[in-house]
Amino acid sequence: MALRRVICLLLVIFLLGGCATSASRLQAQIAADLPLRRELSTTPFFPDDSYFCGPSALATVLSAAGLATQPEALIGQVFLPGREGSLQIEMLAGARRQGAVAMVIPGTLEALLREIAAGHPVVVLQNLGLSWAPSWHYAVVIGYDAGQILLRSGTLARQEMSLRTFENTWNRSQRWAFVALLPGRLPVTADETEATRALVAFERSAPAATAVQAYRSGLERWPGNFTLAMGLGNALYASGDRAGAEVVFRRAAESHDLAAAHNNHARVLLELGRIGEARRAAERGLAVAGAQRQTLLETLKAIETAEEVQ
Repeated sequence: MALRRVICLLLVIFLLGGCATSASRLQAQIAADLPLRRELSTTPFFPDDSYFCGPSALATVLSAAGLATQPEALIGQVFLPGREGSLQIEMLAGARRQGAVAMVIPGTLEALLREIAAGHPVVVLQNLGLSWAPSWHYAVVIGYDAGQILLRSGTLARQEMSLRTFENTWNRSQRWAFVALLPGRLPVTADETEATRALVAFERSAPAATAVQAYRSGLERWPGNFTLAMGLGNALYASGDRAGAEVVFRRAAESHDLAAAHNNHARVLLELGRIGEARRAAERGLAVAGAQRQTLLETLKAIETAEEVQ
């Protein structure tokens, strides 16, 4: 408790000394297309004065996204008693288990402000202590105004923190932050690599039909992404939509000419009874197979069996 009092006193000193400077710095960094101030005032609040800031922050963004969740339901999923806290990987996995697409955003102030402007509260990891005596803490950024960052944090429903203090505490976590949204929506600042990683991770714990929604949103933004195309095709197949999967795999094969797409396309065509087309797809795949040659040969064997029965 003594350490917490010292930390609180340091924060007060920072806040009193840095308000004017923070205001000008924040205004200078707000892009011309963003509002000068924004607050997501309807964001839920789950006060916490213990080690459960992780479950509380996660419940906040999940509930804001429309997935009503209580922190108590998340403790067993994201809280590690031995560490008296929650690891970042557990926070992301916990969000996905609840049905949200959790995605790390770029660690920049502009990305943070853009997500808030888009209506997305952001979970941030802060070190409220010192580099040699860390006090890790998850909070939820809900706005910015007049040089201040606004947070749902600990027992404070609306913490006003100067930009200087916020950046100092955020820098010590390498500016880690993430957004959790319903499938079909993406953070406005998501980059293609992180989005692909997050959507593939989401599919592992999501119902097939929900994964379809998530992959479609990714492909709408990055239509040339082969991994997302294959993910969508596989999710459609798993959901029972063979015709939809055939269309996606055919387009992926035509656009990328890769063995995996040709093979999946051939397999779906075979199941649809379009045996001649399946053979042509498998043969095109075999021509570029490389390390996947054996897989294509097995597909061709299955096609030959079907031809004999026909």
